[in-house]
Amino acid sequence: MKSFLQPAREHRLDRLADTALWLVAMLHVLAATLFLFVLLSLSPASAAEEPACGGENLLLRMQASDPAAYGRLLAEAQATPNSQGIFWKIEKAGIAPSYLLGTMHVTDPRVLAMPDGARAAYDKAETVVVESDEIADERKASAALLARPDLTMFTDGRTITGLLGEKDAAILAEGLKARGMSLAAVSRMKPWMIASFVALPACEMARKQAGAAFLDQKLAKDAIASGKTLKGLETLLEQITALDALPVEPQLAGLVQTVELRDGINDVIETMSQLYLAGATGMIMPMMRAAVPEGEGDAVAYADFEQRIIIDRNHRMAERAAPILAGGNAFVAVGALHLPGNEGLIELLRLKGFTLTAVGK
Repeated sequence: MKSFLQPAREHRLDRLADTALWLVAMLHVLAATLFLFVLLSLSPASAAEEPACGGENLLLRMQASDPAAYGRLLAEAQATPNSQGIFWKIEKAGIAPSYLLGTMHVTDPRVLAMPDGARAAYDKAETVVVESDEIADERKASAALLARPDLTMFTDGRTITGLLGEKDAAILAEGLKARGMSLAAVSRMKPWMIASFVALPACEMARKQAGAAFLDQKLAKDAIASGKTLKGLETLLEQITALDALPVEPQLAGLVQTVELRDGINDVIETMSQLYLAGATGMIMPMMRAAVPEGEGDAVAYADFEQRIIIDRNHRMAERAAPILAGGNAFVAVGALHLPGNEGLIELLRLKGFTLTAVGK
């Protein structure tokens, strides 16, 4: 099942599944995205021309090479509640309707454009709700991220180099050098934190370094500029804690494999982006689940990742969103992976008495 994820380049990886999982984690946790601003502030933006993104949809390759496996994957996605749609209307008797937008925490212009109707709903809303309202101010976000060094740095004497074998340390050093960093400079950083820098394509990094805002951040900043009320469902500290609680071993493996993947990152990101733009949010996690090796340890690591990074946070966000939605006329924007599933945000809000209906895709 792994072959459809292997990039059509010479630098193949035997276990791209871990890489894909950590790419998903980095793309859908605002704390990691925000930490890019801290790292990028250490060096000035380059005046060089922005690298082209490119990338190939890996699912198209899977559909052509193994249609039966692709069919099983599609069937699993279709069986997932609320698997289609990134824009939803939220209603409850006696209050003005609100809206829910699933996002990707990237600066891709295709994502920033938002689906039909979302901009009008956003402009009309009195309250804008994002995962963390701290993203509207990079300085405050940076301070929040750096306030707990034990969550972002090894404080017990361990280092990345010491945790990795000689071969993996060399791979990481080479990959970091290509991204303008040295292994020595980040040796005491937690793996998830380094991954927040290396798990995005060069084009995305260039746009961020040039000052482009990712979708959630743009919505938050625009809300403040237009006099809307801005609220958050989580703190960055809560997000960091969720990341830091993940076992370090799969983090290390995912970090090395992400670096080793090089331009193959473009393929993984493009696959997820095309699924997102098609509204097929329920397809993303089954794709990752299908690629996970059958080893017991890998299955446990995957389940832990899904529980901590998605499900636990879904419940927290639903609990905190409900009283805001009770006031009506709100626009909620959270990572798209939080929407589908029996314990996704859509189902959890329905259990709290709201009616949610997909708008468009």
